[in-house]
Amino acid sequence: MNNQQLIKSAHVWFLAVLLGCGLWAVAGTAGVNGQSQNSNQNSNSNSNSNSNSNSNSNSNTANDKQSQNANRSGSRNANATGEQTGMTAGMSSQDRDFLMEAAMGGLMEVELGRIAAQQGASDAVKQFGQKMVDDHSQANTELTTLATSKGITLPTALDDKERQHVTKLSAMSGAEFDRAYVKMMVSDHNKDVKAFEKQSTRGTDPDLKAFAGKTLPTLQEHLTMIKTLDNSQKGSNSNSNSGGSKNSNSNNSNRP
Repeated sequence: MNNQQLIKSAHVWFLAVLLGCGLWAVAGTAGVNGQSQNSNQNSNSNSNSNSNSNSNSNSNTANDKQSQNANRSGSRNANATGEQTGMTAGMSSQDRDFLMEAAMGGLMEVELGRIAAQQGASDAVKQFGQKMVDDHSQANTELTTLATSKGITLPTALDDKERQHVTKLSAMSGAEFDRAYVKMMVSDHNKDVKAFEKQSTRGTDPDLKAFAGKTLPTLQEHLTMIKTLDNSQKGSNSNSNSGGSKNSNSNNSNRP
C-alpha cells in the first residue's frame, strides 16, 4: 500500500516537473520572440529615422544649393544692373539732352548734305553738301561709340519733325533749293555752335565734354563757310535786282 502511494507521488512530482519545464520553455520562447520583435521594431524605427533624416538632409542640401544659386544669380543681375545704372547715373539731364540732340542733328546734316550734293544748282552748294556728309558722318560715328560706352542707344533714323524738313527740301530744285538749303544751314549751324560751346565748357560728363570741344572747330568752320555762301547769294540777288532796275529805268528814259 505504501509502495503504491510512493509511486503515485512520484508520478505527480514528475508531471509537475514536466509542467513546470513546459511553462518555462513557453515563457522563454515568448521572451525571445518579444526581444526579436522589439529588435525588429527598433531596427525598423532606426531605419525609418535614418531614411527620413537622409531625405531631409538631401532636401535641405538641395534647397540650400538652389538658394545659393538664386542668390548668386541675383547678385550677378544686381551687379549688371548696377553697372549699367552706374554708366548712365553720372550723366546729367543736360548731358543726355545734348547727346540726343547732337545725334539727331548729325543725322539730318548728313541726309540734307546728300540731297544738296545731288540737287544743288551751284557748285558751291554741292561742295558744301558733300562736306556735310563727310564731316558729320565722322562725328556721328564718334558720338555713337561714346554713347555705347555709356550704355546709351542713339537714334538711327530721323524723327517726324526732322523728316519734314528733309521732305520739304527734297521737293525743291535749282536756285530755290540753294536758297532754302543755305538759309537752313545758317540757322542750324548757329544753333549747333552755341550748343557745342556750352557743352564744351559746362558739360559734366568728361567724355562728352571732350567730344564737344573737339567737334566745335569743325562746326565753326561750317558756319563761316555757309555764311560766306549766304552773303554771296544775297549779293548775287542784289546785283540782279539792281541790274533789273537800271535796265528798267534806262528803258523808261528812252521812251518819248
